[in-house]
Amino acid sequence: MSEASAPGLTPISVVVADKVIRVAPQAPLLEVARALIDASVGLVAVGEGDALIGVVSERDLVAAMATGRDPLATTASEIAQADLVWCDLTATVAEVAIEMMERYVRHVLVEADGRLVGIVSARDVLGVYAAGESTAT
Repeated sequence: MSEASAPGLTPISVVVADKVIRVAPQAPLLEVARALIDASVGLVAVGEGDALIGVVSERDLVAAMATGRDPLATTASEIAQADLVWCDLTATVAEVAIEMMERYVRHVLVEADGRLVGIVSARDVLGVYAAGESTAT
């Protein structure tokens, strides 16, 4: 096994943040935007408690604004994406990276025991590979 492949074997559990940022389905887009900014994340879960109806990303917000949606009158549930990409907490960074490339997504939801436990971004995955490269040289 080469040094360059080692970062891909890293369990995704090492990368995933413990806290999932959530907004209520009825939250106006302005509140969603504030949640993204306040938490410095690119995607929020939409739902209450363990109930998840979808996610809203920065890209979704931009698309809503570009089509003239009112950020005070439009709710998170109206623009939430429900076609979600998931991985198990036991997946490796390489498996998640491949899924991101194949599905052309920037975020993957991480589940354990049937519930959402985290969200991994392309930046998180890239960071593992970049750290592996810096230690290999």
